Amino acid sequence: MTEQIEQVLSELGVDGAEKGRRTAFVLPALQRLQRRFGYVPSEAIPRIADRLGVPASHIYGVATFYSQFRLRPVGRNIIRVCHGTACHVSGANAITKAAEDYLKIATGDTTTDRQFTLETVSCLGCCSLAPVIMINQATWGNLEPPDVKKILRKHKHGGDGGAES
Repeated sequence: MTEQIEQVLSELGVDGAEKGRRTAFVLPALQRLQRRFGYVPSEAIPRIADRLGVPASHIYGVATFYSQFRLRPVGRNIIRVCHGTACHVSGANAITKAAEDYLKIATGDTTTDRQFTLETVSCLGCCSLAPVIMINQATWGNLEPPDVKKILRKHKHGGDGGAES
């Protein structure tokens, strides 16, 4: 992976940049690494810092500030459970618990086979369908905990869980 990280960083064109302007390369470096690996590998942060002459703490601060960056590998399928107000009062906690129980992971984690990552989000904008989950780009609403297990079971076995609700 070290060689791949170096290849990505060499494509930035940093070498000709003035030292004081190298912080402008932090976001592009993180974005390229994210695209290449699906996340920003931890060993990439000190390499970016060395290449740019910027403290590693600055790189880490940028990577953790923006929600687009991930510091751990994610699953092929990202499950987002809405916890906005409408979903919260309609049972989002029970929906999240059903997903955690079925996948045997906690919110924020990825299954060992890297098939699923479970996240909670503030709002998916589907309040009339509360409670709602989204798997990749497909949305399911008006859910009860047993529905979540059925959807995930179908998804796990290669289906998309059916049509969007």
